[in-house]
Amino acid sequence: MRKALSLGVFLWIAAASVSLAQTAPGTAGPPAPRQWQSLSPDQQHLLQKYQDSWNNLPPERQQALARGSQRWLSMTPEQRSSAEQRFSEWRAMPPEQRQVLRQRWQEFKSLPPGEQQRIRESYQRFRQMPAERRSELRRQWHQMTPEQRRSFQHGTHAARPHGH
Repeated sequence: MRKALSLGVFLWIAAASVSLAQTAPGTAGPPAPRQWQSLSPDQQHLLQKYQDSWNNLPPERQQALARGSQRWLSMTPEQRSSAEQRFSEWRAMPPEQRQVLRQRWQEFKSLPPGEQQRIRESYQRFRQMPAERRSELRRQWHQMTPEQRRSFQHGTHAARPHGH
C-alpha cells in the first residue's frame, strides 16, 4: 500500500515536471478533462487510488497523471529503479529544500528555450565527468563569491575561487 501511494505521488510529480517542460509556448486554453475510461488498463491499475476522485481532479492534474503513468509504463526496470531512488531522495528533503528546488524550476521554465537547452547540455556534460572532477568543480563553486558565480554562469570570464 505504501509503495502504491509513493508511486502515485511520484507519478504526479514526474508528470507535472514533464507537463511543465513540454508545454508549448502560446498554447491556448486549459486542457480538456480526461475520462477515466480513456486510460489503458495498466494506467488505471497504476492510478487506482484516484479512481473514485478522478472526475473531481482538475483537468491539468488528470492529464499530468495520465502522462506520468504512461511514462512510467514505458520505462525499463533500470529507469524505474532510478526514478524511485530520485523520488525517495525528494521525499527525504526538508520542505525548505523542496521549495528552493521548486523556485529554481520556475526560474528555469521562465528562461528562453535556447537558454534552457544550453543549461541541459551543460548539465549532461557535467554528469558525464568523472566523480572526482565533479567534486572538485563543486568545491570550487562553493568557494566563489556570488559575483564570481554570476560571471561564471554568464560566461563573462573564467572565475576563480574566492581567495585564489
